[in-house]
Amino acid sequence: MATNVETVPQTPAPKPPPAPSSSSAASKRSRNAILLTALTWVVGLLFFAPVLWMVLTAFKQESAAASTPPSFFFEPTLAQFQAVLDSGAGVYFANSLIATGVSTLLVIVLGVPAAYALSIRPVKKTKDVLFFFISTKMLPIVAVIMPIYVIAGQIGALDNIWTLVVLYTAMNLPIAVWMMRSFFQEVPAEVLEAAEMDGAGLLKTLRTVLMPMVAPGLAATALICVIFAWNEFFFALNLTAATAPTVPVFLVSTMTSEGLFLAKLSAASVLASLPVVIAGWIAQKQLVRGLSMGAVK
Repeated sequence: MATNVETVPQTPAPKPPPAPSSSSAASKRSRNAILLTALTWVVGLLFFAPVLWMVLTAFKQESAAASTPPSFFFEPTLAQFQAVLDSGAGVYFANSLIATGVSTLLVIVLGVPAAYALSIRPVKKTKDVLFFFISTKMLPIVAVIMPIYVIAGQIGALDNIWTLVVLYTAMNLPIAVWMMRSFFQEVPAEVLEAAEMDGAGLLKTLRTVLMPMVAPGLAATALICVIFAWNEFFFALNLTAATAPTVPVFLVSTMTSEGLFLAKLSAASVLASLPVVIAGWIAQKQLVRGLSMGAVK
């Protein structure tokens, strides 16, 4: 006798939600990239706006520079730059060039052997030595200006550009050693072993092998030292008078208690910024940290 078996219909499993298409995902990424680019431009323009306003003000007459509300349309003039040059700015720029250039050169000459010893040929208690170097940057300048002033006065070194050279060298040397040590540490040990096997001595290895490989690091270190020395104001203000004042001191002297000075101050600031901007533009190709790329096959 046949038995009829009833089959219970099965409920179909729910279908997963459709995955987003590649085109929609690509469009979303494109929108995010556009928003990020726009935000980057807005932030960059906000940071650049004061610099742009300073440059524009430098080409105005004093009356237009001090007008309220600010004037965006004006007849440009070079009178403020001429006034800055006629006021004896050349002496200040020459002092800054000497103090910055000589101190940066001394920092590189003294910092390279120290960084080499602390990275490739480390000495005992290297960390203690590094902490001693960087601890000198923790001391506020205002705490040491009085003994420096007294000592400089006793040895007849006040208002002397070479006093600033020594101080700027001491000021930049610790941070330069730290920076150059990090660059030296990226040099592969195999390169030094190969130079040693080829019979190269210490000086030859340092001159012909290490220096070309860490050239970008040296350029970055030198540029940092140039910026710090060129912008230094406290030592120059307190230790110089008529013979050895630098550019930051000159910028302060353009501000007067009577009359308008905003356009002239802006012109002097533009001229003071040019050497550092030019130095950064020249060294931009060397600032890429491609230290040992391709050195080890």
